[in-house]
Amino acid sequence: MRRLPLVLLALAAVVTPASAQEITIAAAADLKFCMDEIVTAFKSSHAGADVKVVYGSSGNFDAQIRAGAPFDLFFSADVDFPRALRAADLAASEVRPYAVGRIVLWSATQDASRMTLQDLTRADIRKIAIANPLHAPYGKRAAEALRASGVWDKVQPKLVLGENIAQTAQFVQSGNAQVGIIALSLALNPELAGKGGYFLIPDTLHKPLEQGFVITRRAADNALAKAFADYVTSPPARAVMVRYGFALPGETATR
Repeated sequence: MRRLPLVLLALAAVVTPASAQEITIAAAADLKFCMDEIVTAFKSSHAGADVKVVYGSSGNFDAQIRAGAPFDLFFSADVDFPRALRAADLAASEVRPYAVGRIVLWSATQDASRMTLQDLTRADIRKIAIANPLHAPYGKRAAEALRASGVWDKVQPKLVLGENIAQTAQFVQSGNAQVGIIALSLALNPELAGKGGYFLIPDTLHKPLEQGFVITRRAADNALAKAFADYVTSPPARAVMVRYGFALPGETATR
């Protein structure tokens, strides 16, 4: 009779799914360059770990997870989305805040550091890119800032909507829009930082971009998902966040 547990243990080892060393992360597009660095560092200390990241809009990811999309962690640019998943019993962890984002004016052809939101009403600026406010948190905050500054009605006909904040930046980078309201974390990436400058939009003009993540219900027993969640809140990962312009929860941005 004592042999039975050993047999069962051996069988469990055989049938353990490969996914035990695999995770797929749904991450808000503002994390693109920042998260790539964090994943690389994480994998260097977790041999054999397979970490895939899909970037997009937080609202779309929320809908996809509710429909059963195979994501193990969800990093949202709006903490309310993971909170709602937790309330719906679709998360296997508490919601963990990880950053506060900022929005900036950025242009690939003009020195946006010399601009303000009032400049967006100029006749020579014909196309302005923002993320779609219907499902992208950065787009919602951009619209709030434009309304608060009193220019919404004048600039609305000029708006070009990106599916997410990364596509919004791409619109400006490619010349499809002369200026855009994008994430500071993207403007600080070397690929964009060398083109034009940016104007940091006062955070008094919009609600805070409080960001948070959860482990999804699908990954409730995935040890790698839990290890990655812990790593993201570790000092090395937090240092990367700060370098890309994010304020840490409870702290004030210095830029």
